[in-house]
Amino acid sequence: MLLAYRIPRQPSTLRITIWRKLDRLGVARLGDGLVALPADARTREQLDWIAEEIGEMGGSATVWLAVPGNAAQERAIAEEMRRARAAEYRAVAEQAEAAASARPGERSRTIKRLQAELRRIGRRDYFPPIEREAAQRAVRALVRVVEGAG
Repeated sequence: MLLAYRIPRQPSTLRITIWRKLDRLGVARLGDGLVALPADARTREQLDWIAEEIGEMGGSATVWLAVPGNAAQERAIAEEMRRARAAEYRAVAEQAEAAASARPGERSRTIKRLQAELRRIGRRDYFPPIEREAAQRAVRALVRVVEGAG
């Protein structure tokens, strides 16, 4: 699915709001004002809502069902999305490993935060990278450290 959009330059808060919503969805940015997501009922609904919001802001947006021109283009888009999620998973794993040496109260708070972050990443993880399992293992290991200390 593609979302082609234009948002008024001012006020800039409108543009930032839309960019953040698109980032939370995990879009692949194909160009200025053009993003892609795998087509399913959830992503279509999300893009339709964002398109409507853009229209309410005085911009314009259209949602398209599209097919990449060839398999290489499709793989490139999927790989871009996979790399973005891999970086997020690596950050979670690093934070979990660093928290193992923190104070017990901090570790518990970090576990809750990292588990929530894994759920957020998972909602936009359309092409799971190998780093996902490493991040999940690191958070589980941190849980075991806390349980062993309790």
